[in-house]
Amino acid sequence: MVTTLYLVRHGETEGSKEKRYKGSLDVPLSANGIEQVKRASKFIKKTLTNPGLKAVYCSNLSRAVKSAEIIASEHGLKPIVVSELRERNFGLWEGMSFDEIRQKYPEEFDAWVKDPLRFSPVGGESTTEVRDRVIKALEAILSRHNGDAISVVAHGGVNRIMLCHFMGVPLENIFRIEQDYAAVNIIEVWDDYPVVKLVNGGGF
Repeated sequence: MVTTLYLVRHGETEGSKEKRYKGSLDVPLSANGIEQVKRASKFIKKTLTNPGLKAVYCSNLSRAVKSAEIIASEHGLKPIVVSELRERNFGLWEGMSFDEIRQKYPEEFDAWVKDPLRFSPVGGESTTEVRDRVIKALEAILSRHNGDAISVVAHGGVNRIMLCHFMGVPLENIFRIEQDYAAVNIIEVWDDYPVVKLVNGGGF
């Protein structure tokens, strides 16, 4: 049986044009972000080949929860919050811009550039640590929905990790995968064999 996963990034957040690492900071969707997710939700509903989604899962951060609520409401559902789907914790770097990090923490920044998988800022998580918790949560979700259509609403970094996992792409290439706000990714899982049908879809 095929399980269809609609993997969605949350919509645009307030202050997103400032290009700061939000990480595990809890920032709300902007008005535009809400509209983006509404359009993504209609796209999902239009592409479904069965009666509807059986479940919608999301991170515990409000931008993902609100996005999941919009999607779930189209199918008479309430989102199921899974805290392990939250975005990476950037520790001391959270709320800072790329240039601010490079200027204030030059040695740590260089270490991150050289080894982004294993290095983590003070108080934060490495990419491999995030992968371990995210993939464990993902596998638990999929194990409960054999043959169903479901959605997972998470974050740019988290979604890239899942897509690397599904495609067998080394995590070193994580930033070669784009995830725009409200992006929809479609993955079909055939008896534990994933087929990625759409990446960063929508342009919402």
